[in-house]
Amino acid sequence: MKPLCTLIVVLFVCITSFAQPPRIIILATGGTIAGEGASADRAAYTAGKVPIESLLKAVPGIEKIAAITGEQIANVGSQDMSIDIWLKLNKRINEIFANNEADGIVITHGTDTQEETAYFLNLSVRSGKPVVLTGSMRPSTAISADGPKNLYDAVTVAANTRSGGRGVMVVFNESIFDGRDVSKGSTTKVDAFRSPNLGPIGQVYDGKVIYYMNPIRKADKETPFDISTQKVLPKVGIAYMYADAEAGAINNFVKEGYKGIIIAGVGNGNFNKAFYDAIAAAVKKGLVVVRSSHVGSGRVTQFDEVDDKNLGTIVSDDLNPQKARILLMLGLTQTSNKDILQSYFFKY
Repeated sequence: MKPLCTLIVVLFVCITSFAQPPRIIILATGGTIAGEGASADRAAYTAGKVPIESLLKAVPGIEKIAAITGEQIANVGSQDMSIDIWLKLNKRINEIFANNEADGIVITHGTDTQEETAYFLNLSVRSGKPVVLTGSMRPSTAISADGPKNLYDAVTVAANTRSGGRGVMVVFNESIFDGRDVSKGSTTKVDAFRSPNLGPIGQVYDGKVIYYMNPIRKADKETPFDISTQKVLPKVGIAYMYADAEAGAINNFVKEGYKGIIIAGVGNGNFNKAFYDAIAAAVKKGLVVVRSSHVGSGRVTQFDEVDDKNLGTIVSDDLNPQKARILLMLGLTQTSNKDILQSYFFKY
């Protein structure tokens, strides 16, 4: 019996010694996390100056979490994030997973449009493996820069075996957010991200990952939005509604050949008479018009104050205007049928 126990112990040691750490690829796009300031005590900085290699050196112990490699996809402030970069990211992520190059991916990204990139990838990545976005509110040269901790936490989440099948996530200030529901809620604070309708799906603290929820409105392997051959996406604009607003933006989108318009409406996606008439004219010319709201939380419901069937509009459900734009752009690569497009807004 004793030799058998010894053999079991030896086998266990051998197996564990040869166990491979999770493979994480970091795709860097720039942003504040890669920003440099003139001094440590000033808020002003230039985004996208620090390369990924330098970012990794600023995170002690990150190499113990996973086998990490980095790639520089872009180096921009996220106010300059573009569809071209989105398509490049999507192609590279799908390639990494199709070729089994990594067990998870972390994307460093500026905060201004991070929620948009997260949702775009949530709809278009064709894998259930973890994809995690993170960034920072303070540049790398600032006092108490938040980037190193956020990056450490993002790698921790991406390397965790329970992180698969949850769609694209955003990790910020020790919270884990669903890429569909997350939005930026502060212009300057380090707890800038939140999910106003549902809250975070989990937390990461002291290297431990805890999940509270598993999002079901995600695409993963079953995504209908195969954009692998797309060079451009259909043009969709956002028209912002406010008291006594004129409809010039809507009319201009029609004139410029846009395929769709998102109405950032008031309240439950509402708008005035000027908007109503312009929307009706746009629909008659074949544009798809989606009612959303700039309130910040809640749903836009069908057939409430606006008769969507009569007007020819569809609703965004609980997607904010910028995310509704992304879903409509991707939806229009597949169909112009309003019933199918509406079903996308209720499913994804």
